[in-house]
Amino acid sequence: MGKGIYAARKAKENRRKFRRRDASYARRIYSAKRSDPLEGAHMGKAIVLEKVGIEAKQPNSAIRKCVRVQLIKNGKQVTAFCPGDGAIKFIDEHDEVLIVGMGGRKGRSYGDLSGVRFKVVAVTDISLHELIKGKKEKVLR
Repeated sequence: MGKGIYAARKAKENRRKFRRRDASYARRIYSAKRSDPLEGAHMGKAIVLEKVGIEAKQPNSAIRKCVRVQLIKNGKQVTAFCPGDGAIKFIDEHDEVLIVGMGGRKGRSYGDLSGVRFKVVAVTDISLHELIKGKKEKVLR
């Protein structure tokens, strides 16, 4: 590979050509659109179908409060965790919620929750955190 003073174009072309061999790039480009329900987006709006309690994996013992939601953009159904003490009380069926990825193992399930990759951030355009703290109230439609 050229290392001369005018070699920048060649280096740039090679980077673009061989970028697909980089594991993290390939994973992001090829698998994100296919397997990710949010289709590469950071957040997504969804409609709540039902409230579910999911048992935590060993060695923990708890029933984590989650909701089963259907994404508006593509109709896919996913399970989303409701973080916070008593957060599930502010979420009703047929509410519109905003979900984000939970972080953790590169898009896989998080912590002791098997099969849960997303968490609820807002309910009917009001932050779930503020609802829990009592700073805001949920509007009745």
